[in-house]
Order: sequence, then structure tokens, then C-alpha cells
Amino acid sequence: MVLTETLVVVFVVCLVAAVAVFAKTRLFPVREDEEPREDVAEYVAMMVSVLYALVLGLCLVSVWDNCSAAQDTVQAEASALHQTYLLADAFPTAQKQAMRNAATTYAAHVVHVEWPLMVEREPLGSSGWNLLAQLRDASTIRGSTSTTGQQITSQEVTAQLSNVDDSRRSREAAAQQSLSPVLWAGLIIGGVLTLAFMFLFGIQRTTTHVVMVMGLSGFIAFTVLLIHQLDAPFGDLFGANPTPLTRYFPV
Repeated sequence: MVLTETLVVVFVVCLVAAVAVFAKTRLFPVREDEEPREDVAEYVAMMVSVLYALVLGLCLVSVWDNCSAAQDTVQAEASALHQTYLLADAFPTAQKQAMRNAATTYAAHVVHVEWPLMVEREPLGSSGWNLLAQLRDASTIRGSTSTTGQQITSQEVTAQLSNVDDSRRSREAAAQQSLSPVLWAGLIIGGVLTLAFMFLFGIQRTTTHVVMVMGLSGFIAFTVLLIHQLDAPFGDLFGANPTPLTRYFPV
């Protein structure tokens, strides 16, 4: 819906500009004693190129920030989960084993079940949250026989599980993030306009013109493809991977 409205607005603006130019040429035609001027066309072509460069830069910064935030989120979640696994040493044997089993099960679920879903931008469901709740339940101290050290450790475990919870929420949000359709429209339309102006206004020498158009079109295509790859925070090429989790847990 947003993309459609944007395209409609762009089309209306272009139509108004075309009508204005047509009216100007009909009402104020160029006299025979006036020489045709190309500086207006060169100025428009320059402005289109500059604005398109700004759109490219904005898109690159946006997708790069999303990828970087996704990697940081996975690292924070794995680190907090690993700390919970290590803190289990302070608890009785049965509870320690239950905590470690729950932590390992949660890590395996993230790597083997949730990661393919994040790559496809599909909802993760509630299974991961249920496993995290089981880990929180396993780390809860019951009864009044716990030592002071276990109570202090329990507070630290609670803090680490809170970090896991926050990181998980951020990871779920990052998996659904993508570049705005309006920016995608700007990338495509701006690239077409930039190349069109290179064909219509420019260099007289054919060889030089061809080389410059080929270089510019290749660079634009490469940049758009790079943005497309970076737009997948958990993709195969530049996206975050589950290495932080597999490094800590044998899943």
C-alpha cells in the first residue's frame, strides 16, 4: 500500500512537471535567434545523480546497521545463555543438570529450528519462549535449605536470563526487518533515471560514452545486489550466523 501510494505521488509529480514544460514551450517558444541551451539538462542530470547517490548511501547504511545489530544480538544471547550454563555449578547436582539440559535444549532449538525460519522471515512461534520458561523454572530455588552463595548465584542467573529474554526479542524483531518498499522504489527508479540521462545527455565520443554507461550501470547493479544481500540480517552471505551458540553448546 505504501509503495503504491509513493509511485502514484511520483507519477503525479512527473506528470505535472511534463505539463509545465509543455505549456512553457507552447506559450514561450524559443526564438530563431536564440541558441539552444544544454546547461539546464546537465543541471537536471547532475541533480538526479546526486540524489540517487544519497538514496544509495541511505540504503547501505540502513541495511548495514540491521546486519550489525543482528550479529550483536546473537552474540549477546549466546553469551548470557552460556553464563547461565556456567552458573549452574553453584546449585545441587540434580538442579545443575536440569539447568544445563534446559540451556542446551534451548540453544539447539534456536540453531536447528528457529534459524531456518529467520532466514525465510517466517514467524518463530512460541516454542522457544516455552523452552526459555523451562530454563527459568529449572533455575528457581525452592525450599529454605539453599545457602547464601546459592541465593546470590540465583540473582545472577535471573539477570542473565533477563539478558537472554531481551536478546531473543531483539533477534525476533531483527529477523522481520527489511528495507522500506519506498527505498526500494527509489533505488530502482533512481537507477533507471540516472542511466537514462547518461544515454540522453552527455558525451559525444561514442566509445567513451559506452564505457562510462557500462561502468555506471555495472556499479549500480552491484550496489543494488549488495543491498539486497545485506537486507537479509540472517542470510547466508553477509547475515548473522549461529556460530556464537554452537561455540558454547555442542548442538
